[in-house]
Amino acid sequence: MKRCDWVNDDPLYINYHDHEWGIPEYDEKKLFELLILEGAQAGLSWYTVLKKRAHYQKVFDQFDPTKIAHYSEQKVEQLLQDPGIIRNKLKIRSTITNAKAFLTIKEEFSSFSSYIWQFVDGEPIINQWTTIGEVPATTAISDQMSKDLKRKGFKFVGSTICYAFMQASGMVNDHIESCICRNKIGR
Repeated sequence: MKRCDWVNDDPLYINYHDHEWGIPEYDEKKLFELLILEGAQAGLSWYTVLKKRAHYQKVFDQFDPTKIAHYSEQKVEQLLQDPGIIRNKLKIRSTITNAKAFLTIKEEFSSFSSYIWQFVDGEPIINQWTTIGEVPATTAISDQMSKDLKRKGFKFVGSTICYAFMQASGMVNDHIESCICRNKIGR
């Protein structure tokens, strides 16, 4: 069975590729989690973050933005000592900043999901790639999303991170044409 070229043989990675990546996600907490984890990935591989994901969920209160927005300095120091996550002070602090910005967007737009999905007019973009080498790192839409998220106070949301988030959340389907998951995702 052929999968996208970036998938290794680890069952964790295969499960993520087959059952999550590229599948449209509208759940607010899941979208917040994906955005935070994509930011945590900056400079690293997604596989590194994926292996730490369960621990991230535990120490970041299942990615509850209301709880994270109120994290104290003591909590930040505790997280900086935790080897189960990426111990980068800027990334940890950005999670708190992003939780606050997320809650502000929810108030303004009634939901983060409707805000974020507006960038693709509420429908996934279905790309037609034959090789992983054709898949872009950024697009005009990820540029726009990045700019708007930054304007709203988010951190670690450059265009490359935004495009990876769009792929992970199913806003774009970048499974290559020969991938077994390509056609099961549809609109």
